[in-house]
Amino acid sequence: MSTLLDSIQPASGGRTILDPATGEPVGRVAEPGVAELDAAVAAAHAAQPGWAALGDARRVELLNAAADAIEANAEELAVILSREQGKPLNGPNARFEVGGAVAWLRATAAVPVEPEVIVNDDATYAEVHHKPLGVVGAIGPWNWPMMISVWQLAPSLRMGNTVVMKPSEFTPLSVLALAQVINTALPADVLIVVPGGREVGEALTAHPGVDKLMFTGSTATGKAIIRSAADSVKRVTMELGGNDAGIVLDDADPAAIAEGLFWGAFINTGQTCAALKRLYVPDSLYDAVCAELTKVAQAMPMGVGLSEDNVLGPLQNKKQYDIVASLVQAAKDGGGRVLVGGDPDESAPGYFYPTTLVADLPNDNPLVAQEQFGPALPIIRYSTLDEAIEMANGLDVGLGASVWTPSPDRAREVALRLEAGTVWINEHGAIDPRVPFGGSKQSGFGVEFSKAGLLECAQPVSIKGAAGSFTAS
Repeated sequence: MSTLLDSIQPASGGRTILDPATGEPVGRVAEPGVAELDAAVAAAHAAQPGWAALGDARRVELLNAAADAIEANAEELAVILSREQGKPLNGPNARFEVGGAVAWLRATAAVPVEPEVIVNDDATYAEVHHKPLGVVGAIGPWNWPMMISVWQLAPSLRMGNTVVMKPSEFTPLSVLALAQVINTALPADVLIVVPGGREVGEALTAHPGVDKLMFTGSTATGKAIIRSAADSVKRVTMELGGNDAGIVLDDADPAAIAEGLFWGAFINTGQTCAALKRLYVPDSLYDAVCAELTKVAQAMPMGVGLSEDNVLGPLQNKKQYDIVASLVQAAKDGGGRVLVGGDPDESAPGYFYPTTLVADLPNDNPLVAQEQFGPALPIIRYSTLDEAIEMANGLDVGLGASVWTPSPDRAREVALRLEAGTVWINEHGAIDPRVPFGGSKQSGFGVEFSKAGLLECAQPVSIKGAAGSFTAS
C-alpha cells in the first residue's frame, strides 16, 4: 500500500534526507531548479483569480476541509515530522505540531474580515475593503516546518492569494507531505511547494510574479530577502531571529515556576525562535531557581523521537549542533558553572546535545549575547530590577520576553518596559492565533496571527465620497 511518504518522493533519484537522531535514511526529495520555480509561480498566478472569485465564505469552508484532512492523516504526518526534524512524537513536539497546524487553520478561518465603515457623517462616507495581493512567496524554517508553513499559507489563502512555498533544505519532506494532504481539499495550483536550495530561494524572493514574501528564519537571511524584495517593492512579513529574555521577579515561587521556565526554554529542544534563551534571576532567589530548574531538567528524557518515552530530541543538523557546542564551551571558558549537561557523547549517533543549564555567567558571555537555538540556557544573576531590564533590552533583537511574578500590576509594569514584540506573564512562547505576533528591533517587522495578520496578506482599498454619494455594501 502506498504511503504518504511514498507519494511525495521522486520515482528515482533525488537527495536523501537523513534522520538527525539516528543517521538513517528517511526518504528522498526531488530538487527542482529555477525553471520549475518559474512554472510554479506562473501556475499560481493563473489560479489566483479563480481562487479569489470563490469568495470568503467558500475559502473558509475549504480551509476547514484542509484542517479535516490533516486530522485524518495526523499520525502519519507526525511520524514523518519526527523522523525528518528529530522532535519526539510525544510531549510538545511532533503530534503537538500537527495538532497546532489543524488549530491554526481553523482559527484563521474563523476570524471575521468584513469591509469597515470608517467615516459616516453629514459630509463624508468612507469604507475600507481588502483585496488579494496575488501570489505570496513563503519561505519557512526547519524547526517547526509544518506549523510555520500553516502560519504562512493560512492567512494568505484566506485573503484570496495563492501561495508558492520553499521549505528549508533540512525539512522538505514534512512540508511536501503537509501540502499533499492540504491540497486534497483545495483547487489545483492554489498551494504549490517547490523544494530546493539557495538558488531557488533567491529566485523566489526576486521573482517579478511574486507580490508578497513571508519569511521565518535568521535575521541575516531576512536582511538579504528584504534587499532582494526592494527592487519590485514586494510586501514582506519577516519573523526573524530572537534571543528572548525572561525576568524572574523577587516575589516569584521558584518551585511553582520551574516547569514553566523549563518548557519556555526547552520546547522543541530549544529550537524555537521565541524560546526563552536568557534567564535573569534576582540574588534572593538565584540559588533556589537554579536548583528547581535542575530538578526539572534532570527528569526530562531525551532520545530518538519515535520512542514514546522521550520528550526531547536531537539538534536538527550538524551546523546547529556545532553552534550550541561552541557557545556552551564559551560559557565554560568564561567561568560559567554547569548545573547539568554540557557533556555530549561525541561517539553516539545523532546530533544529541544534552539538556544544559549554566549559572554564574556575565551578561556579555557569548552564550548570553548570541542566540543558541538549542538546549542550553544561561541563568544570569541581577541585583536590581533596573539592572535586569537594562540587560534584557541590551541586544539588537526583541522577538519575545517574559516576566515571572504572582503580582499582575508588577508584571504589567515590567512588561511595558521590555523591548519585545510579545511579553508573556508567567509563561514563555505561548503563542495564540487570536493574538498578534511579531518582532521588534531586528527580530523582524509586520505581524502574524489574528485579524492584524490577515490584513497583512491583503491590499487595503479605501472608498470615499461625499455623504450620500454611495451607500454601504
